[in-house]
Amino acid sequence: MLENSEKNTDEVFKEEIKQASDFKFSAKVAGVFDDMVNRSVPYYGEIQRMISELAADHAQEGTNVYDLGCSTGTTMIGMDTSVPSDIKFIGIDDAAEMLEKCDTKLKEAGLVRPYELQVTDLHQGVNIQNASVVVLCLTLQFIRPIHREKLLKSIIEGMVPNGVLILVEKILTEDSIFNRDYIKYYYNYKRRNHYSEMEISQKREALENVLIPYKLSENIHMLREAGFASCEVFFKWYNFSGLVAIKK
Repeated sequence: MLENSEKNTDEVFKEEIKQASDFKFSAKVAGVFDDMVNRSVPYYGEIQRMISELAADHAQEGTNVYDLGCSTGTTMIGMDTSVPSDIKFIGIDDAAEMLEKCDTKLKEAGLVRPYELQVTDLHQGVNIQNASVVVLCLTLQFIRPIHREKLLKSIIEGMVPNGVLILVEKILTEDSIFNRDYIKYYYNYKRRNHYSEMEISQKREALENVLIPYKLSENIHMLREAGFASCEVFFKWYNFSGLVAIKK
C-alpha cells in the first residue's frame, strides 16, 4: 500500500547528484522504501499476494519461514495472514536501518507469531535451519554473481524435504534484441508513477554496478544446479519475473 505522507515519499534521486555513487539501502532509503518499491516494481502488490499464497500452501508445521532481504517486512506481513501462526518467521537483511523499520511495521501489524530479525550480509553466506519456505524477493539480483550459487546451495541445505524457494527478480531478455524495448516500457511505467527523467536517470546510474540481472533461463539453470528438483514461473512482466522451486 502506498504511503501518502510527504516524508515517506521517495525523493532520493529528485535533486541532481553531483557525483554518482552506488545505490545503498541507507536510513534515507529505509524511510521511503515502501513508496519506492510500490512505484518502481510493476504489480508489486499482486506479487506480494502471490508470495503469500504460495507460502501458505508450502509452509510446514514445526518449520521456519525465511525472508532473505526482508527490507521493511512487507512480505512477512503479507504471509502472516495466510501462514499458520505457530510457524516462526525469520527476516534477514544487511541494513540495520531496514530491520528497525521492519520491526516497527511488524509490531504495528500486530504479529503474534514468533519472529526473529537478523543483520546478515548474504555475500558472507547464511545459516538456514529447518526451513519449509525461503523467500528471495528482489534480493538475489543484488548479490554479486560470484556468490549466488553458494547462497542458493546454503539455502537448499537448510531446507526440509519439499521445501520451497520463492524467487522474484528483475531479469534480462533471452534475446538481447528485446532488452531495449523492455527497458523503455519499464521506464514508461516509472513515468506513469511520477518519477522525473532525472530521477530515472540517476537511479539507473546508482544501480548500474549493484543490481546485476540474469536471464530467466540462467536463473532457472542456477536453481537446478543448486539442487532444486522442480521450478516454475509464477509471474512475468517484461523484465520482471517470479519463480517457485521445490526441494525433493
